[in-house]
Amino acid sequence: MPKTEYTYEKSGVNIDSGNKLVKKIKKLNIKDKNILSSIGGFGSLYSLPSGYKNPILVSGTDGVGTKLNLGTDFKMLDNIGIDLVAMCVNDILCHGAKPLFFLDYFATSNLIQDNAFKVIKSIHEGCNIAKCSLVGGETAEMPGMYKKNDFDIAGFSVGIVEKKDLITGANIKQGNLIIGLQSSGIHSNGFSLLRKLISDKALDPKKKIGSKPLISLLMTPTKIYVETILKLLKKIKINGIVHITGGGIVENVPRVLPKNCKAIIETESWLKPKVYHEIFKDNLIAINERFKVFNCGIGMVIIINKKDFKIAMSFLKNNNEKCFLIGEIQKRNKNDKAIELK
Repeated sequence: MPKTEYTYEKSGVNIDSGNKLVKKIKKLNIKDKNILSSIGGFGSLYSLPSGYKNPILVSGTDGVGTKLNLGTDFKMLDNIGIDLVAMCVNDILCHGAKPLFFLDYFATSNLIQDNAFKVIKSIHEGCNIAKCSLVGGETAEMPGMYKKNDFDIAGFSVGIVEKKDLITGANIKQGNLIIGLQSSGIHSNGFSLLRKLISDKALDPKKKIGSKPLISLLMTPTKIYVETILKLLKKIKINGIVHITGGGIVENVPRVLPKNCKAIIETESWLKPKVYHEIFKDNLIAINERFKVFNCGIGMVIIINKKDFKIAMSFLKNNNEKCFLIGEIQKRNKNDKAIELK
């Protein structure tokens, strides 16, 4: 019996391909004076910015769920990295934190150079929008863990905020107003349900909605709210910030509310993006289910003092943010739910 010579490549892992990808990533134009290391090292080094008296670091990690599957099926991966960055930086923004740096994790059955670089390049683009830096990551080739050509991505972001400016929701009180900032579309949640609708022919991804096919609207990247919110924080005090992700308004708004407060949401008070008119037609998804799964057109919520309402709305509109007064904070009695939809 001839002797078999085993190699890592024969088992499905191509180290040379991984190294080539790292070389491509190194060519991305990443400029940040606080970065003290280069991509490809064992760790990523970052110097804290000056000017903070009592800095707090805020971290967050997330993925983009099965939006990846849809992007892969329709060969629309150009913006998926923006989704990944958005899901992470919008979360830490809820504490008033300015994103500093970002790391990614790319895991796959077999490394396809074009797909991997396309995704990581769009992560870099997302970091530029969020004004933070891609400082490193991990590419894992794991044959047998995933189906052939399948992959998954995860992200990790760290931001900074002065301790006195930290937002936790503790200052939310009765009479505060709730402003909703419009989403760019579906964002990155609810795609398992959408894929089921497509699979069952209840949705046609190629159907034209206005000038674009539905699939293009579904794959619109998640909006990054960092620049707008950080600027607004210099104008007014914000008592609570909510990123509307998995669980929708129903699950996410209560996460920041003190126990003696409840949120009253007027569900007809904002304009829904076109994509929602299509996926909610024929009542295939019950109203209660919609608000538990999707953002329903509101990607970010801020809770503010009533006296700051005009300043906030004027600033947001002047910065091209579509925003709406969607509710208010009321006293929560013993048997009340934390949120009521009207």
